[in-house]
Amino acid sequence: MKKILVIIPAYNEASNIVNVIEGVKAENPLWHIAVINDASKDNTEKHAEETGKAFVINLPCNLGIGGAVQTGFKFAKRYNYDIALQFDGDGQHKASEIYKLLEPIEREEADVVIGSRFCRLSNGFKSTIIRRIGIKLFEILNSCLIKQKITDNTSGFRAYNKKSISFLSDNYPTDYPEPEAVILLGRNGFHIEEVMVDMQERQSGVSSISGLKPAYYMIKVLLAIFVNTLRPKIMEK
Repeated sequence: MKKILVIIPAYNEASNIVNVIEGVKAENPLWHIAVINDASKDNTEKHAEETGKAFVINLPCNLGIGGAVQTGFKFAKRYNYDIALQFDGDGQHKASEIYKLLEPIEREEADVVIGSRFCRLSNGFKSTIIRRIGIKLFEILNSCLIKQKITDNTSGFRAYNKKSISFLSDNYPTDYPEPEAVILLGRNGFHIEEVMVDMQERQSGVSSISGLKPAYYMIKVLLAIFVNTLRPKIMEK
């Protein structure tokens, strides 16, 4: 049986984190959970630890989603996990959908699997129109740059095999990393697949990308993608 770690990056998710942890453990008690508390200002740490069902890693300062997820990869590499799964702490992802992401990796058909809202028609939550426009733009760019069609580049619901864990533990992008990571992985020979998943709106709290931030986010990520295309490959698969 493969050793599986669910990485949950969390910043000010005190109102959601217990339900997220309980949901993952209820789905499969053999999965290990690492909550990466990104210097939250609320009781995220306390509530996560009180469940007794997760490793809680408290960062000394706020590193952002990139630093938090990379911490999870370093933990997974250090303790020799076969698969790591990124799972948001805001309640948008459904633990029952995790199996869909694990299957292609367990069959050795993919190095990375992304849970997508856009592979086919779905009645689930799909985010705002502005963010969907950005996601479509990223899809077109990625098809040109890495010759792999990725429909949901901003999804934070992803599974990784041991080789991609090792690679990303040293090379994960910072700030808004998900679209950049797709380019990084694709240009370094990793095979990425998508599976259709349903998502729901965050259970409580406020997204870090709201108001006018989606436009800023889109411009920033496009610039980062452009810079990444100019860099040499980090490794040959």
